[in-house]
Amino acid sequence: MSLTRLSLGEIVAGLQRGDLSSVEVTGAFLDRLSATDDRVRAFLSTDPDYSLAQARQADERRAAGESGPFLGVPLALKDVIATEHFPTTCGSQMLEGYRSPFEATAAQRLRRAGAVFLGKTNMDEFAMGSSTENSAFHPTHNPWDLARVPGGSSGGSAAAVAARQAPAALGSDTGGSVRQPASYCGVPGIKPTYSRVSRYGLVAFASSLDQIGAFGRTVRDCALLLESICGHDSLDSTSSREPVPAWASALDGDIRGLRIGVPREYFVAGIEPGVEAAVRQAVAKLEELGAHVDEVSLPHTEYALPTYYVIADAEASANLARYDGIRYGYHEEAPEGGSDSGLSPMWAAYRRSRG
Repeated sequence: MSLTRLSLGEIVAGLQRGDLSSVEVTGAFLDRLSATDDRVRAFLSTDPDYSLAQARQADERRAAGESGPFLGVPLALKDVIATEHFPTTCGSQMLEGYRSPFEATAAQRLRRAGAVFLGKTNMDEFAMGSSTENSAFHPTHNPWDLARVPGGSSGGSAAAVAARQAPAALGSDTGGSVRQPASYCGVPGIKPTYSRVSRYGLVAFASSLDQIGAFGRTVRDCALLLESICGHDSLDSTSSREPVPAWASALDGDIRGLRIGVPREYFVAGIEPGVEAAVRQAVAKLEELGAHVDEVSLPHTEYALPTYYVIADAEASANLARYDGIRYGYHEEAPEGGSDSGLSPMWAAYRRSRG
């Protein structure tokens, strides 16, 4: 079997047994990335020499008796998560080439766990979008059908996992930006409960809603990732002090007695028939496996979307005000001796910088 068809859990186990080396696993994913990303365009930045150097160091550490949950495992990160080596652009021309002087806590925790970073994945600019067509650099395509979008804003991470360019990846989710591209690309994805993962080093969109999440080839892969990145962080006052469960160990396949509520308000007029059929089929399967499924009511569901847009837009306008091309980030002056379309020099500069 091709190494790129292995799940994250299978790669971890193979490395721990000594059946695999980090160099060969990382090399396989880099080769796959090189062969496919001219079409999928899931990545914004890669550095194969750097990734292979990390892999060699991981193999040397393992040979010396060291261990770690992800020692030698290649992973990808959405380009809204600050990293020291790779640029952190947020898919925006305003941050083109920007290199952070520090790493996000989630990235640090993966690095301490031994992970090898393959690169940073594409996204809608500043995580504002749902198709990954709104990156300043290029759109990402759905690996299953290149004429279709992969969803967004974490479409690069979802597409990278679906295209077998990475066994797993981190994304971020404010209003669906992990869950929706996971669905579009046919891979598991999870937005954990707010506060479970530190937001330190995650470039903010809407601080009350942002959360780092995970993509993998299996649900177990997502659980393994979350176990490494969750936990309290003194650099994020909103991060939870609750202990981090061993979620992967709990995935034994037995869901007998599990209680599941299915909100009736989620099945509304206009829902796509194929989507409704798939959801109801999944609910029936859960019942077949022993779960207790009850219809419940969430009567305020109709207010969820307008509430989201009030919160998200208000917080985004504050968080992203610095990226105006005047005080911070890419800047292009208005033409000398005049302005564009009769605009004042300031507004012409704004438009040119943001265009």
